[in-house]
Amino acid sequence: MAVCARLCGVGPSRGCRRRQQRRGPAETAAADSEPDTDPEEERIEASAAVLAGVGGGLCAGPSPPPPRCSLLELPPELLVEIFASLPGTDLPSLAQVCTKFRRILHTDTIWRRRCREVLHRYRHILGLWQPDIGPYGGLLNVVVDGLFIIGWMYLPPHDPHVDDPMRFKPLFRIHLMERKAATVECMYGHKGPHHGHIQIVKKDEFSTKCNQTDHHRMSGGRQEEFRTWLREEWGRTLEDIFHEHMQELILMKFIYTSQYDNCLTYRRIYLPPSRPDDLIKPGLFKGTYGSHGLEIVMLSFHGRRARGTKITGDPNIPAGQQTVEIDLRHRIQLPDLENQRNFNELSRLVLEVRERVRQEQQEGGHEAGEGRGQQGPRESQPSPAQPRVEAPSRGPDGTPGEDSGKPGDASAAAEPPAQCGQGQPFVLPVGVSSRNEDYPRTCRMCFYGTGLIAGHGFTSPERTPGVFILFDEDRFGFVWLELKSFSLYSRVQATFRNADAPSPQAFDEMLKNIQSLTS
Repeated sequence: MAVCARLCGVGPSRGCRRRQQRRGPAETAAADSEPDTDPEEERIEASAAVLAGVGGGLCAGPSPPPPRCSLLELPPELLVEIFASLPGTDLPSLAQVCTKFRRILHTDTIWRRRCREVLHRYRHILGLWQPDIGPYGGLLNVVVDGLFIIGWMYLPPHDPHVDDPMRFKPLFRIHLMERKAATVECMYGHKGPHHGHIQIVKKDEFSTKCNQTDHHRMSGGRQEEFRTWLREEWGRTLEDIFHEHMQELILMKFIYTSQYDNCLTYRRIYLPPSRPDDLIKPGLFKGTYGSHGLEIVMLSFHGRRARGTKITGDPNIPAGQQTVEIDLRHRIQLPDLENQRNFNELSRLVLEVRERVRQEQQEGGHEAGEGRGQQGPRESQPSPAQPRVEAPSRGPDGTPGEDSGKPGDASAAAEPPAQCGQGQPFVLPVGVSSRNEDYPRTCRMCFYGTGLIAGHGFTSPERTPGVFILFDEDRFGFVWLELKSFSLYSRVQATFRNADAPSPQAFDEMLKNIQSLTS
């Protein structure tokens, strides 16, 4: 602390003559009684003074003392340069000097530089990653947090509270204070940090390994571990879950995921790029998936289509697969509120649009620019070809307008864009199940879409028709006609750094890679 006080010019400095000239005899005698600084403190002080290009080091000598200048008077950007050059072991003490220093030491620039210079081998792991946990996947965010690089696993809120904030827990951390050797700690389990290992497989892939997996075990055995996991994962006990099939799915997930013991391989993922004409801002969303609970989905836009890709998954539709696809060329106008309750009426409207899509596909031709991104493993339509149609008009808010069509077409009867912003009443048809009954009762607009369904083990996958309902900027829904089920999605509000794709092509390539792992 003493050396930090001298560095900023707020504490006594034994060798500074200018300071001594301002003291009275009693103050000078008291200062002379202080012990000398040790060599390490003098080295730090001298190093910081040289880097800052100002006085503040030892001034004893024949030359006249330089003008007094406190580090507190320097601009923040220069202080960042000075602090980034000091040894990492000295930075905690420096942070205790004053509020200004502590705030500057939280600057990402300093710690990113330490990642490069001190722990250069780990500089590529900052950002978003998807762990390879079979069909379940996951979302890992690696960030600089104080004196550590920490890998946070982001988890959806407890089912079915889709609007609640994300939960997160640390899986590993890397110390930033060491000069030569990096200490990696596994944070998994309930016995505190213990020794771990990180291996950089390649630029966009790394793996973690726990070297003390006994720290993950609990004294009560697997039953206690399961009960603890169930409270954390689902926020309830097994006795609270009455659905037998749901109990089986939960037990299966625990058995499958617990065998990894935090020995995982991670692959980099990017946030989707945003364009001015996107329907809403793309990004990560939490969605309800029946007995499987809440899952994380990435919404991205590809020309006149939008796609929802699973970041977390389940044994039926695994992580990496395209769960929904929305055709932004085909609007659906919902009937009045009373007729919305009739499932047969909604089904009729959707099937009319599906038939129109099939006719357009049979007419042939690929639309320019529609080839980007991956398709599902099996399309319900006869051909994966994208039909060639006229570009849809756009409203003042940039959203796609109506498709031209006959007056009787469901998609041609869509309301004008100006009215869409005001919202229209919405209610689920009778017989359509929803995990969350607290869904919005007004929506902006609806589009035709398809949803991917499959048997256990991703067997016999097929795309089936459905309705995409846009509620607002942060929420949308999807009605699965064949399943008579409704999924509600809410935006993940967390801010992620180092997660932007270097180019749209890199993002599309990433989508193909994560899908190919489970196809």
